[in-house]
Amino acid sequence: MTAIKICLLLGAIGHVLCRHCDCIITYTPGGRFDFGMLQDNTKMAALFENAPLKNPLVSILLGVASMTVELLGYLALCSWMQQFSPVAARIMLVCTVVMFVPGVVHHVFCGTVEWFYIRLGRTEEARQVILEFFKKTMSTMLACFVGFLVFSVVLLVMVAMGLTALPRWACLLNLLVLFAVMAPFRIVGTLNIAGALMLAGLCILL
Repeated sequence: MTAIKICLLLGAIGHVLCRHCDCIITYTPGGRFDFGMLQDNTKMAALFENAPLKNPLVSILLGVASMTVELLGYLALCSWMQQFSPVAARIMLVCTVVMFVPGVVHHVFCGTVEWFYIRLGRTEEARQVILEFFKKTMSTMLACFVGFLVFSVVLLVMVAMGLTALPRWACLLNLLVLFAVMAPFRIVGTLNIAGALMLAGLCILL
C-alpha cells in the first residue's frame, strides 16, 4: 500500500472518530440537541439536566486528535493532484489549511460552550453567555465550510473533466456530492460521514 493510500485510509478513520465526537456533544441523556434550542432555555436546561461534564471535554480532546489524523488524507489528495495540475493542487492545499485551522478551533469552541453551559448551572444567564460567544466565533465555522466547499469543487471539476487518472464517475466520490445527498436526512456528523466515504472510496480507486 502506497503512502498516499495509507494517508487516505487514516483520513477516513479520522472522520469516523470526529463524527463520534459530534455525537458525544449532540446526544445527551435528555435527547438530541438541536440549534433551535439555543433560543429556549427551558428546553436546553431539560436536555442537559443529566449530561456529564466529561462529555464535552472528551469530544474536544478526541476531536482535535481525530481532525489531525483527517488532515493526512487531505494532504495526500493535494500531493496526488500535483502530478495533474500544480495550480489545482495549490488551491486544494490552501483550502486544506482553511478547513483545518479554523475547523479545529470551531470544534474546541463547540465543546467549550457546552461545558460552560452545564458547569454554570444551565441558567438563562448561562444560555445568553454561550449564545453570545457562539455568535462571535461563528466565523471559524464559516471559514471551515468555505474551505471544504472550494476543495470539493476543485476536486470535482478535475475528476469530472477527466483531467486526472480517475474515471469520470469517481466525481461522485466527492465530499460535496455525498454531503448534498445525505443533508436532507439531518444525520448527526453528515460532513464527517461524507468525508469518510470520500477518502475511503478514493483510497480504493487510487
